[in-house]
Amino acid sequence: MKTLLIFGATGAVGSQLLAQALQHKDVARVVAPTRRPLPAHPKLTNPMIDFEALPVDASWWKADIAFCALGTTLKQAGSASAFYRVDHDYILRLAELSHAAGTKTFVLNSTLGAAVDGPGLYLKTKGATERDVMALGFDALTIVRPSLLDGAIRADSRTGEEFGLWLNRCLGRLIPLKWRAISVAKVAHTMLSAGLSAKPGTHIIESAQIHQALA
Repeated sequence: MKTLLIFGATGAVGSQLLAQALQHKDVARVVAPTRRPLPAHPKLTNPMIDFEALPVDASWWKADIAFCALGTTLKQAGSASAFYRVDHDYILRLAELSHAAGTKTFVLNSTLGAAVDGPGLYLKTKGATERDVMALGFDALTIVRPSLLDGAIRADSRTGEEFGLWLNRCLGRLIPLKWRAISVAKVAHTMLSAGLSAKPGTHIIESAQIHQALA
């Protein structure tokens, strides 16, 4: 019976991950630190946090597995520096504190095409985050790189995402598997499975692999 630590539990993938974790027979407790309260559940501990002033001595940093599905967009963040602060600095700090507390397994939700030398702010930031989390030395680290997310409930309008999903529905299997939209439920399932299996070393799961594994 595992204790899980989930960051980003109010987001598209994170909320699915939380729901699946709470229902899983091998999960005894889920700690999901958030900025706003989550619905109560017997397995859930929900500390309120400020990402700019994290409680470094909190006992809940140590868990069997830590998951991170935290993320924002340039539009939501308001500037390139603010975006980088959330999608790199916040995530790296969460990983650092989890690792320092003795959490040995970490699962990170990233994105297809993440690369330090990739095109554009988004992919470069995701690549830098992957690189720096890898350097921390978790016993078991899995990075999941989904393509366009399907089934996400958004508070904001994302024209590019909406167009991409429409194109996916029109073209279907004509779109190469690696670029095909993938449901947030499948991404969450992949993250949870990777965390619970805790295979030693660093593993990267690309979007096409998620499709293939859950076909």
